[in-house]
This record gives sequence, C-alpha cells and structure tokens, in this order.
Amino acid sequence: MHSRRNFIQTSAATAAALAWPFAGRAQQRNFDPRPGAWRTFEVTTRVDVMEPRGNTRLWLPIPSVNSDWQRSLESSYSSNGQVQMASDVHDGARMLYAEFDAAQAKPFVELTSRVQTRNRAEDWQQRAVARDDAATLKYWTRATALLPTDGIVHTTAMEATRGARTDEEKARRLYDWVVANTYREPKVRGCGEGDIKTMLETGNLGGKCADLNALFVGLCRSVGVPARDIYGLRLAPSAFGYRELGGNSASLKGAQHCRAEVFLQAHGWVAMDPADVAKVMRQETTEWLKTTRHPLVAPVSQALYGGWEGNWVAWNMAHDIALPHSKGPKLGFFMYPAGENAEGRFDSYSPDDFKYQITAREA
Repeated sequence: MHSRRNFIQTSAATAAALAWPFAGRAQQRNFDPRPGAWRTFEVTTRVDVMEPRGNTRLWLPIPSVNSDWQRSLESSYSSNGQVQMASDVHDGARMLYAEFDAAQAKPFVELTSRVQTRNRAEDWQQRAVARDDAATLKYWTRATALLPTDGIVHTTAMEATRGARTDEEKARRLYDWVVANTYREPKVRGCGEGDIKTMLETGNLGGKCADLNALFVGLCRSVGVPARDIYGLRLAPSAFGYRELGGNSASLKGAQHCRAEVFLQAHGWVAMDPADVAKVMRQETTEWLKTTRHPLVAPVSQALYGGWEGNWVAWNMAHDIALPHSKGPKLGFFMYPAGENAEGRFDSYSPDDFKYQITAREA
C-alpha cells in the first residue's frame, strides 16, 4: 500500500519567554518548510534485554512508507537470537522480529534502516482531480479500536463542520477545532494512548501527538473525509530554530512523533499536524502561549496545515496490529519498539527500563 521574521516584544514577560532559548536570534521565527532536496538518514535501534525471563520476543519498526516525501530503503541487523523480517498483514507495517530462548543470557538486537526524507508543503493554488481507488479511500474512513466514527466522535465532528460543504472546508474546520480546543499535556506518558472517545466523553482534551492527531483523524473519518495517522520518529533538529520540532540525533529514544494526512479530492493526500501546533504553544518557551496569533505560533499553525518538515521518518500507518508470534494483545499503533517475555509485555514508554536506544546519522 501504498527567513526569518522580526517581531515586536510587547511585554517584559513575553520578551523573556521568547528570548529563551533563542537569545540573540529572536528574528529567526519563520517556519516555512518547502519541498526540495532529499535528505538521507541511517536510523539505528538497539535493544538489550538486561534480565531475560523465559523466552523473549522483540519487534522493532522499520520504515514502511514510500511516497513523494519519503523513500524507505534497505535495512540490516545483527543479533544473537533468531531474527526475521515480518509485516502487519492489514496495513503493511514492516518490522524486525527477534526471538530468544531462555538460555540466552544477554539477548540483543540492533537494526539499522536507511531512509530518504524531504519537506512537504501543499500548493493550494494547484488543483487537479486527485485519483485513488474507492476501496482505498473507504478503508481510510473505517473505524478502529482507538478511532470510533460514531457516537460522540460523529456528533462533535458534525458540530465542528456545520455549514461546511466541501472536503477542504471540513478538513480546515476540524484542524482549527483541534488546535482551538485541545492542548499539549506534558505529563502524559510517551505520545499518549490515542483513545479519542474517552477524551471527548470526559472533556479531557489534553494529550500528546497520538491523542491530538488521532482526534483530528477520527473526526475527519466520521464525516466521510479519508484520513490517517502516520507513526514515526524525529531524526534531527529543526532547520527553523524550533527546539520542540526536532530531535537530538545522538539520542532519539523519546523522539517518537505521529503526524496525519487527509485526502482531498482536488489535492490528494495532504500533510497535517495540529499536535505540533499545540506542542509549540505549550513547550517552546517557558510561557504557555494561548493563541495561534502569537508570532512564535502563527507560522507553525499555518505551515502544518498542508505541510511538515522532513527531519522525521514515517514508520507506518497501522492500527490494531497483531504482532506476529505475540502472546499479548493487539497494539493500537506501532511506533515504539515492543517486547515481551514470560511475564508479559514490556513497557514501550519506558526506554530506560526496556533498555533500548535509537540514534540517527545523516549521510
């Protein structure tokens, strides 16, 4: 399946917030990724099982997306276990599966994948009939365990899109709704759980990317607009100076990030990332910025409706994943290394306990 902009500091508080950590270069507040040259990265994930208990099984995501913004190339590995390439049968999520018997005292696996990425930015002035077969588009409006499309999800989407006639109008309304009504909650573990029904029912709309972008995707699907989450990893710092929109290549174990796409008839699959707008508002400075009109937020909010920066790799677009040979439950999504032993499933949101490390090197 598949620069820069000066701005006026209007108060001492705002000045202090914006000066940190960009003191001396506050004029660099543009965020405008445009398609251009490809970047090549080698991404390495290493897992060391420090205290094996019985048979151990590990699953590591491999880049599975090939498009006009990513090329997933070859992968190589080393291990002292039985290793094979595998994939999810429904959504094509590729993975490395490693199994170790109980006698292996220090199980390890190391996976290196090459990938090419580049920026995305939709040209809204260019319009053409985007073609994708009806069955594929219907698939991307389906409900999943984390993305129900009925009940409160459908009701919320209908209210948010009242009066909208076209798919573009609906997507714009829903993007704006997510940005206006949700917020980044730093205390959420990992990237969040993505349980959008519970978020809406409880009114607790704080979360991270797997929550906020999933909410956008689920709302789109519930009103018949094809949309999908794309699960991946930040690889390098942002070229535009935004600390929170990049990763430290030497240590990426907390750099997982999911994004979204929506299918529009006049444009095809279009990039979306309302969750990163919320991240900039909450975490880019010491001040919680409460409006998208803020000069630090405005360029991000504008650019992430239709684009994103290519310092990120997409693993897959999979939901409800039955890991091959696993004795545990399905995963809602597959963005982190996963593992299990005789005592059950490892905590993928705790890399220091699970003992995995992810790094990237740009060729």
